[in-house]
Amino acid sequence: MAVGLSPVNVANKWLDWLRGVAITAPTSVNTKLHTGDPGLGATLPSANATRVATTFGAAAGGAIALLNTPTWASWAAGPETISHLSEHDALTAGLFLFSAALTTPKAVVNGDTLTLTSLSVSLAPLAV
Repeated sequence: MAVGLSPVNVANKWLDWLRGVAITAPTSVNTKLHTGDPGLGATLPSANATRVATTFGAAAGGAIALLNTPTWASWAAGPETISHLSEHDALTAGLFLFSAALTTPKAVVNGDTLTLTSLSVSLAPLAV
């Protein structure tokens, strides 16, 4: 399965909004790390199961960009290569929102600090 928006928790809700159905925005967005394409079920999780709060700046030009720098400090989950991430509406449990592939997978070993320095979400095409 390809990375992207959750069809139920995001895409359908945005489309229902066009029909006048009110939607509730998530109270938080939290990043989970993966060692492969997580797909719809957010599978292939990293052994480091900690989700980290992620904040975005204001939307402009049909896109939002990362405002904070989510960090997993003092890695203790053993060696892995992190290649994907998924976003959820809670630090534990909650709903899957979307997934993405890292531009460059990152190998981590115990003692490392992994920091997400860039993440943007955009909708296209836009009428200009």
